[in-house]
Order: sequence, then structure tokens, then C-alpha cells
Amino acid sequence: MALNKYKLGELIELQDARNEDLKYGIEDVKGISIQKVFIETKADMQGVSLRPYYLVKPDSFAYVTVTSRNSEKITIAHNTTNETYIVSSSYVVFKVKRDDLLLSDYLFMYFNRPEFDRYARFNSWGSARETFSWDEMCDIDIQLPPLAIQRKYVDVYNAMLKNQMSYERGLEDLRISCIASIEQLKKKYQSVVYKRRLAISASEIYYCFKNKLDINDNSQIAKEINYYRKFYADLRPAMFISYQREAYCQKNDDMRITFDCDIKYRNNSFSLNNTNGINILDNNQFLMEIKTSKSIPLHLARIFSQLNINKTSFSKYGSAYYQMINQKEVNKC
Repeated sequence: MALNKYKLGELIELQDARNEDLKYGIEDVKGISIQKVFIETKADMQGVSLRPYYLVKPDSFAYVTVTSRNSEKITIAHNTTNETYIVSSSYVVFKVKRDDLLLSDYLFMYFNRPEFDRYARFNSWGSARETFSWDEMCDIDIQLPPLAIQRKYVDVYNAMLKNQMSYERGLEDLRISCIASIEQLKKKYQSVVYKRRLAISASEIYYCFKNKLDINDNSQIAKEINYYRKFYADLRPAMFISYQREAYCQKNDDMRITFDCDIKYRNNSFSLNNTNGINILDNNQFLMEIKTSKSIPLHLARIFSQLNINKTSFSKYGSAYYQMINQKEVNKC
């Protein structure tokens, strides 16, 4: 594939249109972040005249020439909206003039490269404040493939950004889900968590949920489950979790220590008769939980300290869900 070499100054041109008629107001004023996006201005705009502000029209660029305090990055952004912004007169505004040779989106990809940030910092000059001037910008050598190839690069780049943002949003949702105590219905009173349970056969609970019937029990927990089922009308099983547990308690005390192993999950075949599934922990790992309304006894705290056993949070459902989401991402690759 042949590449053609140009000076960037041959392909771009300054835009010096100003907000002289005050068509645009405070709500249109933008700044630029080091993430190379337009942001709401952080400047105190009280009493500031907007007449000298530059217009940043759709498909135009703006950048801040000062580079000495921007974390080794140059603050530059591309207006990809249909709106016109206004920026301080200290900014430089420009656009692509040779759109027969260079796509604006491709140029912004070029500006997002860390190599460009290093080049701009290296070619910034000044004593008190180093700046990357418009002349230095125009003096950049750039090699361009044909427009059709530029478009393919841009499409791939945008698709990767979209996937990355989707993945990051999913991780944030997962983080929130794990923080929330969604594993079980729990009641907390005076800093002690009490789990409420209902003795009912598997066949009866299956029958009630399948046929959307109330549990025939007058206890408070049964009433809450009935309300929960009606409120979430389309409620259905989503995950099965099983584990083996050994529990130890101390006489004349409410302290209890449990050890869980063989913790598994699956998101199909929800029958309790089948304990197959995917392991959450390694085979040699156990989940220890200490439940007490008082402080842990001193002798036990010393043992934990000697063995370097530290308190942590763990959710069986949250861990299983995290594994499931990660596996889906791997399968997409």
C-alpha cells in the first residue's frame, strides 16, 4: 500500500471566526481535557466578554498551545457533534482543508497517538511556559494512505473504542452489584445481620413460582417472598449456586465459624437434584466466615495474625457473575 507524505500545514487551515454577535452564550463555552475531549469550562466566567471567543464549528479542531503542565499530553479535541462551541481566544482552532486527501477522523486518530504527544512536548518552546505553536503543528510530517484505507482504520478504531466503553460500563455495573448485598434477603438490627429462612419443600416452591401462586404460610418471610414475586412479575431462576459447609459453634456464645468448599455455579438446569457446575474457588481453597455479635476472641485474633489471615469481603453470587461475564468476553474474542 503506497503512502503519500505531506506537511500537515498543507492539509489544515486556521479558523478565526469569533463570537462577535454574541450568538453563543455561556452554555456554549467549552474547555478541553487531557483525555482530548471537549468539556464544560471550569473558568470563572463572571464579567467575561464572549465576543473575542473563537467558534469551533462541527468537524473542527481546537487545541491549547501550552504543554508544560498537561501531564505530558497536548490538550486537543475534535468537534464531532452538530453543535458549534466557543473557546477562549488563547486556543487555536483549525479544520481540514484538503478533505480529498485527509479524513478529520483519521487525523484525530493521529492526534490520539502517544507518539504525537511526545512529539508535541519535544517541540514545545518557551522559558516560563512551553508552547506548541501553530507553526510547529504545520511542520509535522504525516504519511497518508488512500481515503478508503483511512476510513477502514477509523471504523476499526471506533469499534474498538465502543467495545472498550461497553466493557468498562459492564465492570462498573458488576462492581455495584457486588457491593450490594444481593446474595440473600437479610435483616440488620443493631449492627448484627440476621438471615431469615423459611422451611418449605423444593416441590412446593417450584409449584408456587411456576404457577404464580402465593406460598401458603403466614410468616413474615413468606409474605415478603410473595410480595417480591408479584412485584417482579417476570421473576425466573438465573443462577444455581451450591457448596459444602462445615459449621462450628461455641457453647454459651453466639460465635459461629463456617468453612465452605466445592463452591460451584451454573446458569442452566436449576434443579436442586444436580450439584454439577463451574468451580468458583480453586480445589485447595476454602471460604471461612466468622459470625459473632461481639469482638473476635483475642486468642483467635492472634492465630489469624500469625497466619496472615485478613478480613475481606466475598460474595458467591458476585464472584460467579464476574466469572460468567469474563467468560462471555473471552468467547467474543
